[in-house]
Amino acid sequence: MRARTFCLAIALAASSTLTGARADSDADRLREALRGAITQQRVLEDQRAALQAKLTEAESERAGLKEQIGVAKAEVKQIAKQHRDAVEEFNRRLAERDETFEKWKAAYEEAANVARAKDAERAKFEAQGVAYKASVKSCVAKNAELVKLGRELLERYQAANFVDLTVVSEPLTGVRRVEIQNLLQDYNDKILDHKVKQ
Repeated sequence: MRARTFCLAIALAASSTLTGARADSDADRLREALRGAITQQRVLEDQRAALQAKLTEAESERAGLKEQIGVAKAEVKQIAKQHRDAVEEFNRRLAERDETFEKWKAAYEEAANVARAKDAERAKFEAQGVAYKASVKSCVAKNAELVKLGRELLERYQAANFVDLTVVSEPLTGVRRVEIQNLLQDYNDKILDHKVKQ
């Protein structure tokens, strides 16, 4: 730019040597053009300086953004690693929970089977208890009848006198003996009727 301005100034100086009024008016025009070119050159240099400052600022901002991007990438890598670690930890805990759940499930099934077996035994024992209670009740009733029969026999035996005993042993007719044997057979049948059957 400066070289062009310098060349223009030389051209103006050379043309100033021209003759007369025409030369003065051409020189004035050239001077005016030179002043305009210098002014325009200053404006352009100011614009270039402003643009250079903006470029420097943009490059500085770009470097700052690159640094921020690098920091952000490092943070993203760290967050991704933390996320992977958290997912792995979650999966490990989930596997442990599933394993514990399976153990509890197996223990529950075993406990349920034991409970069912105990309930079946309890029901069996309750049925046996009911049967035993009925059997005991029956035994108590039959025992009471046997005691009654035993007392009856004792009372008859104690009530027997000497005459009854001689009649029983009289050999001639044996009628009394048959009566006593029939009576004893009746008592034996009653005792057998009240015998507990298992």
